[in-house]
Amino acid sequence: MFLDESGFQLQPLNRRTWAPRGQRPVQRGWQRRERLSVIGSLHVSPRGRLSQRFEIHSHNVRTPEVVAYLEDLHRQLRRPLIVVMDRLPAHRSAVSQLQKRAATWLHVEWLPGYAPDLNPVEALWSYSKYSRLANFTPDSRDELFEAIIDAVGDVPLTPSLLASFFQSADLCL
Repeated sequence: MFLDESGFQLQPLNRRTWAPRGQRPVQRGWQRRERLSVIGSLHVSPRGRLSQRFEIHSHNVRTPEVVAYLEDLHRQLRRPLIVVMDRLPAHRSAVSQLQKRAATWLHVEWLPGYAPDLNPVEALWSYSKYSRLANFTPDSRDELFEAIIDAVGDVPLTPSLLASFFQSADLCL
């Protein structure tokens, strides 16, 4: 399982678009700095099935959220977890707390210092932001919340798309 988090802002992520000749597209947006944080993971089952899970938070993801996410995932899957994640301080302290609680079900493999290209969850965030939510201007945090669910939640419907995230990280399945 690969784990990572990302932030989604109310400000639109401007991308190129098509428009009729001579009619420049105009996108109006807010100058607000509000955001939502998402923690998510891509899973490979022992039989090779791919799946994903995510949670949306109204604040930055910190150690308690990572601990709760991993514990919930363990309860849901009912098997030991092998987790690959970066060395974010929240990740390191979450693993430390779980080890103090004698969580024998958790085995962690750390990614190198700065290597987002090795984590397939980064491709999920990129797909969600730069493809599904490109040029999207939400009016409220609630609208952004729903859009994130649509953008990230549709991914399990296409296993080939999940496989492409692993291929982008040069990982064989």
